[in-house]
Amino acid sequence: MKKNLRLASSEGPGLQLKNKEWVVCPSDDELLDAYSQAVINAVDIVSPSVVNIDVSRNLKIKQRNGALISKEIKANGSGFVFTPDGFILTNSHVVHQASQITATLPDGRTFPGDMIGDDPDTDLAVIRIHTPKLTFACLGDSEKIRVGQLVIAIGNPYGFQCTVTSGVISALSRSLRSMSGRLIDNVIQTDAALNPGNSGGPLVTSKGEVIGVNTAVIQSAQGICFAIGINTAKFVASRLIKEGKVRRSYIGLGGQNITLHRRIVRFYNLPLETGVLVLSIDNNSPAKRAGLYKGDIIVFFDDQPIRGIDDLHRLLTDEKVGINSKITVIRASESLVLDIVPEESRSRPVS
Repeated sequence: MKKNLRLASSEGPGLQLKNKEWVVCPSDDELLDAYSQAVINAVDIVSPSVVNIDVSRNLKIKQRNGALISKEIKANGSGFVFTPDGFILTNSHVVHQASQITATLPDGRTFPGDMIGDDPDTDLAVIRIHTPKLTFACLGDSEKIRVGQLVIAIGNPYGFQCTVTSGVISALSRSLRSMSGRLIDNVIQTDAALNPGNSGGPLVTSKGEVIGVNTAVIQSAQGICFAIGINTAKFVASRLIKEGKVRRSYIGLGGQNITLHRRIVRFYNLPLETGVLVLSIDNNSPAKRAGLYKGDIIVFFDDQPIRGIDDLHRLLTDEKVGINSKITVIRASESLVLDIVPEESRSRPVS
């Protein structure tokens, strides 16, 4: 016997059997009205903090005769104020290498933006405008959200200020490749429509809490959009405000993922069947000083198995800078454990 039975029509409320009693269920009109009210409330709370960001970039363009000319390129994106003293969170690709930044508030006021810090590895950046008594967004907790939860995206696609779209969280814990080559972890997938210009805008819950920074869409698909989790953004923003950058460690090699021969895996009792094949070594780098060679296969870093380049990137944190570490490689037919001291990253897409 079914525990729940609902009788309804499109013209009014239905009845649902709960605990052997019939209760009145809300009609479709009531549900839609509640949905609309949730979106309206969230927009009322957050939209005053959303800004339109216009940027100018001076690019050097090489002509056919070999001469270099300077050309100014203009672009725009979104961002949102997250502190009362004017700090604005946005995407790195919106403001990276900008020669001029201008932020426009929803009330029409325009202010020059100062670059505070930029982190291409997570596609996040912080800029600042100087004006008192700003309305700022409340940052939520991206660890507490659930698939299917209502979310609202606010931004400035194609320069249309404070455009609102809504949808649901489609998936959690996605990974997205940044422009620098590193993977961004804990990315939120949503079907709230995003367009060029939405980048850097907030992804918001029905309570008006920002739980993501809108960052990318798959152009050939419909309803597949991504936002960087706000917990990642909190960490990155705090480092950018404090130091102007996010410190990561660097060992100075180029490599590619490789599948190991099963005989090697069995002989050395390796937990994984893949590793990183070293293709190049930077001069005067930690890898060079440690004695790594082209052709080595990295299988462990500080006793952590290495599946591929992304695993190595995740382990090369700021905590490893200047700290003696162990790197295990397969060279020809032997396994070697080498001492390596990572340095501060030079902001390159290689390890």
